[in-house]
Amino acid sequence: MSRLILVLGDQLSLDVAALAAADKATDVVVMAEVAEEGSYVPHHPKKIVLVLAAMRKFAARLRDDGWQVAYTELDDTDNTGSIVGELIRRADQFGASEVIATKPGEFRLIAALEDAPLSLTMLEDDRFIASHAMFEGWAEGRKALRMEYFYREMRRKTGLLMEGDEPAGGKWNYDHENRKPAPSDVAFSGPMQFTPDDVVEDVLDLVEARFGNHFGDVRPFWFATDQGQARRALAHFVKYGLAKFGDFQDAMLADNRFLYHALVSPYLNIGLLDPLEVCRAVEDAWKAGDAPINAAEGFIRQVIGWREYVRGIYFHEGPDYAGRNGLGHTRDLPDFFWGSETRMHCVSKAVEQTGAEAYAHHIQRLMVTGNFALLAGLDPGQVSEWYLAVYADAFEWVEAPNVVGMSQFADGGVIASKPYVSSGAYINRMSDYCKGCAYKVSVKTGEGACPFNLLYWHFLDQHRDRFSNNARMGNMYRTWDRMSDEKRATVLQEADAFLERMEAGEVV
Repeated sequence: MSRLILVLGDQLSLDVAALAAADKATDVVVMAEVAEEGSYVPHHPKKIVLVLAAMRKFAARLRDDGWQVAYTELDDTDNTGSIVGELIRRADQFGASEVIATKPGEFRLIAALEDAPLSLTMLEDDRFIASHAMFEGWAEGRKALRMEYFYREMRRKTGLLMEGDEPAGGKWNYDHENRKPAPSDVAFSGPMQFTPDDVVEDVLDLVEARFGNHFGDVRPFWFATDQGQARRALAHFVKYGLAKFGDFQDAMLADNRFLYHALVSPYLNIGLLDPLEVCRAVEDAWKAGDAPINAAEGFIRQVIGWREYVRGIYFHEGPDYAGRNGLGHTRDLPDFFWGSETRMHCVSKAVEQTGAEAYAHHIQRLMVTGNFALLAGLDPGQVSEWYLAVYADAFEWVEAPNVVGMSQFADGGVIASKPYVSSGAYINRMSDYCKGCAYKVSVKTGEGACPFNLLYWHFLDQHRDRFSNNARMGNMYRTWDRMSDEKRATVLQEADAFLERMEAGEVV
């Protein structure tokens, strides 16, 4: 009797666990484009196109390799609309009762599969470097689960940038060299872009018809949608962008959306690229003298450090993690996160770019939109759902720890030792956004005062009981306490007035 081999849209690797355990001669690979997965949050149309087009090409590759593939397109008349529904339908079609699946990266879908009326074998997703057992072993007995120490274990495990038992260059981390402000010009054309082929064009038409009301532009579409293209995109970045990636990875420019960023995370997260493949290409460039160590180390840390770490945190903390709200923030997400007008130039540009590209780099996400959301006391569940919806690389295993933990401090400090908050000064130092803003970053109160300045002190005052004894925040509170009573009262009054206008739907 045939078994069904489930391959999801973010598991597009020939060596994914379910395929590795399958018998090509007798088993049936099940792949399905279903409305539920496209709309449980309002995913960016470009993200949907990326996943569906890559799925169609991967299914064709499997067929060419001799697999029997039962593939459901979104507009098939028999489409049940859900992954579980399609498994049940295919089980009836092929007389199968057993399903082999690779563990999904979202507890929502894990639960749905476990509740299905089928015999299910769920295998661990071993495309990651750190198994669940490895992460749990590392975490056991630790008071604080800090990424830096996990990262060192990953360096030792992989041998990347190692010289025997010691880190290359004598240091584990070159982050202090990777904080240069925005350059006056960028000598990199940006990520490699691909002209849509017939498969992609068909999916573009389909997504425009079915999801055209979702936030974001579906065209122009230029993402890689198969392994060959993704590898070309990686090689392009390593050759032309990597050398300056480290220096300017935190910088932001209003009129340059990519600077020296690779934009390979969507390809990693759906399976078109392997993390070790990516990191070895970067390491090889460093060994060849084509990139400095701060660039290579900074990039590799993002992949084998941060990416592996947040996945470990997601599964370590469990199904309730994405819903945590440790600071009790309840304000609704304002409409300008969905493209409505705002006078804050940095937020406007970050959201505009997100809508156009389904992409913003980590500092735009953390220190612009995320920083604002935290300072303004926005509901972290709504903030998390927004990030999950609008970015092409967002799947809950990676998105929730980054937003609930790193960005919004809603996990109570599991990931971060302090909230990542800043006034407008940080944004001004790392970008050119403030030059085009209706507000003045140098103005602290009164007419034209930067909202980030007001909300920064408002946040600290609101959460003083929680953070005043935090060793990393002592200087902030000492600065606040040195202000006159009158100035502090003015700051809080103006911050409250701003939030009231925002909540009333006024343009702020």
